[in-house]
Amino acid sequence: MRSREIIIKDTHRGLMYQDGVLVRVLEAGRHVIPRRIDLGVYRTPLVEVVLVDLRERDLTIKGQEILTADKVAIRISIAVQYRVVDPQAAVHAVASYEDRLYTDVQLAARRSLASMTLDEILTDRNRLSEDIQRDVYKTAGSYGVAINRADVKDLVFPGNLQEIMNKVLAADRTSQAQLVEARTRAELQRIEAETKVETARRLAESQAEAERLAAQARADALRLEAEAEAQTLQLREQMANALEKHPSLLRLRELESLRAMAQSPGARIYVDFDRRARQDASRPDES
Repeated sequence: MRSREIIIKDTHRGLMYQDGVLVRVLEAGRHVIPRRIDLGVYRTPLVEVVLVDLRERDLTIKGQEILTADKVAIRISIAVQYRVVDPQAAVHAVASYEDRLYTDVQLAARRSLASMTLDEILTDRNRLSEDIQRDVYKTAGSYGVAINRADVKDLVFPGNLQEIMNKVLAADRTSQAQLVEARTRAELQRIEAETKVETARRLAESQAEAERLAAQARADALRLEAEAEAQTLQLREQMANALEKHPSLLRLRELESLRAMAQSPGARIYVDFDRRARQDASRPDES
């Protein structure tokens, strides 16, 4: 009789049994399965193949009512992502690895949440995931299953507690908005104050620079005036020395002054003849 073929996808593995005894694990690919031959006295083994899915799957633990450490009853749903890593253990170690995983995660979640207060559950959901993975990791591994993550999906509180929490959340949002507004107002005031200080500083610097330039200009003017006066005095001193050494130069200056005055129509020249006569009389007689 002909043999039959079986194709196993890469997402699965096959457990091959002969007369109910596991002989090997079939990897992905094409496999030939011999048909059973029954000739009365002679019989070939009965071959069976059980497929096991290795893909990641989701498991939801719904509506678990748990009492927290601070005695608040809450209902919680947990989403678990897992995959089979050992097909033989998943089929042989437990009757149903999915049911067993459901129970293990449920108990781990209860233990974790019972040790947490309501505030811790609300503020640190990652702790629950870490507790479940740590608690179930070895147990699930014993029947060939690995947990990738476990997260809180839903939290349901008692009616009165829900109302109180809504009010708390509303108050928190209002306080956050007021805090943001106050910070914004304070920041605007700070920027305005800094702008005023910077403007005053720049104005003071401009005034100081203008006063410095004006003072420097006055000092330069006084210095130039003093230098000019000094040069004038020096020239006068040089001229006085020259006139003292050469009296004829003084007489020449007098004549030049008289000539300049004579050219002016309104100029008048007064000559003191008496003084001239006295000067002549005082001279000794050359004859």
